Amino acid sequence: MSGRPEDEFFDDVEADEARLEAEEQAELDAANAEEEANPTPRRERAADPNDPEQILSILDKLKAENEELKDRTLRTVAEMDNLRKRTAREITEARSYAVANFARDLLGVGDNLQRAIQAVPDDKRDSGSDEFKALIEGVELTERELLKAMNNAKIEKFDPTGEKFDPNFHQAMFEIPNPELPNNSVAQVVQEGYRIGERVLRAAMVGVAKGGPKFEDVVQPEPVETQEGE
Repeated sequence: MSGRPEDEFFDDVEADEARLEAEEQAELDAANAEEEANPTPRRERAADPNDPEQILSILDKLKAENEELKDRTLRTVAEMDNLRKRTAREITEARSYAVANFARDLLGVGDNLQRAIQAVPDDKRDSGSDEFKALIEGVELTERELLKAMNNAKIEKFDPTGEKFDPNFHQAMFEIPNPELPNNSVAQVVQEGYRIGERVLRAAMVGVAKGGPKFEDVVQPEPVETQEGE
């Protein structure tokens, strides 16, 4: 005698549930087996604030970032220091050479005063009238005051007689054949030069010796001073 239909229905449901549980357990077992065979890298796991390795990794990362920021800061400080020095140097040069153009114009005035003084012979000065002597003294005083003002502005005159010809400071006007003088040396100065600091306001007009021995063979360079013990 067969069972009731409802009993068979419940038996089928229980069988299906058992089958589903078995399948789910099989999938879980397979997943666990795969996890054991291929463990997830530690860096892919969720952050664990109590994991020493993760703490050390974070500290190393922060240390690297700190070193990078420190390097950037040092570079910025160095660039700012170079900018400050360059700006200070440019300001100093601007102050030193601000009068260069004006001083260059005054050189002609000084030349004319000197020519006026040299144009008067000594005997004329002694025999001239008081007014004439006063005029000459006034011209000489004016020249002295001009030279004093130029000296205060760091403008100096230079006479390169005997020096090696340097086109940066000298302007060759003619050659002087002379086998006794060093070749390419300044044998005669037609007009003295002027400079302000390291800049030339006006090159000296010179005559250059030719035909003599080499300048280096005749004129020995000045010895370089060294500190005691070197």
